[in-house]
Amino acid sequence: MAAVKGVADAQFAPLKDLMAQYLESGEEVGASLTVNLDGKKVVDIWGGQGDNGQPWEQDTVVNVFSCSKTVTALAALVCVERGLLDVDSNVSKYWPEFAVNGKENVKVRHILSHSSGVPGWEGPITLEQVVDIPYATGRLEKQAPWWEPGTASGYHSFTFGHLVGELVRRVSGKPLARFIEEDLAAPLTADFQLGVNFRDDSRVASVIPPSPSPPAPANATPPDTNSIPYKVGTNPAFQAEQANSELWRRAALGAANGHGNARSMVRLLSIVTLGGEVDGVRLLSQKTINTIFREQSFGIDLAVGIPLRFGIGYGLAGKDTAVSWLPSGRVAYWGGFGGSMIIMDLDRKLTIGYAMNRMENVGLGSNRTKAYIAKVYEALNIS
Repeated sequence: MAAVKGVADAQFAPLKDLMAQYLESGEEVGASLTVNLDGKKVVDIWGGQGDNGQPWEQDTVVNVFSCSKTVTALAALVCVERGLLDVDSNVSKYWPEFAVNGKENVKVRHILSHSSGVPGWEGPITLEQVVDIPYATGRLEKQAPWWEPGTASGYHSFTFGHLVGELVRRVSGKPLARFIEEDLAAPLTADFQLGVNFRDDSRVASVIPPSPSPPAPANATPPDTNSIPYKVGTNPAFQAEQANSELWRRAALGAANGHGNARSMVRLLSIVTLGGEVDGVRLLSQKTINTIFREQSFGIDLAVGIPLRFGIGYGLAGKDTAVSWLPSGRVAYWGGFGGSMIIMDLDRKLTIGYAMNRMENVGLGSNRTKAYIAKVYEALNIS
């Protein structure tokens, strides 16, 4: 059986076995899994390989794609806690130039819940232009919303990082990457960053792209190039292997290019689960945490076409959503392209993080993701 390093309390030992099985079968190449229960790290395991057959080590980091949004949202909530942002205020209070072309009444909470109407760029944009944060943000600033803000969600695949990041910059005086580094990661000693610092290149596991989707049948109806899903999903054109490029790693995309591992994601997001304080470091009050669970939308998302329920900053679990496999209650979450995921279960004081290099064609949890999470809840006798 493949070797899995790290520790798991006896109650959670089946998780080590499960990871070993996935590594042995080749379904998993390299991965990390961490579980924090009521402030105690009950699982912290890793195994497999990173680049060039090198072992996946305790400090190996990987691109977690849209799990980055959970840290970006945390940055905004810390600004709320400090009185710098009000989720019910208009974005224009902090960013006056945003109030054009029908965006005058867009609220901060609309951006944090993917309901601002600005989920993508109007007109072609390249990845090179997207990573130019001032340029790409300036374009979003000028355009009109694609639906009435606040009436529905439309997943802000890339734009979440630009929009939230600009708000953080305006109210804190720090670019988003620096805010995450200095105000979140450093106080919590969490090994997480947007992009990758040169000094950390040697410990980054390159992602292994998913198998390509089968081509559409010859008689298939052509896609509507003016539809929201098409514009969000294809502009910019992006392939998973680009996440291994110098361009991507030197950028600071709050929506997509966070680099860390399960341990660092759990360290950061346990702030939400544990009432705002971790090991004596307090970043949030219970009042600000409660803000997360103010439902902003619930229905078929206009960009990704699946049923989603959004609070302020995070997806919320619930019946009749795309994550009906998660338990009910005060559970916030999000996942990254390929399978990475972070779960904040406040009712059970449980935080679960998973990061890996072998990707699947999924956005909210692969079969492996779901199996790990199911094992955690099984160990706690929660169905």
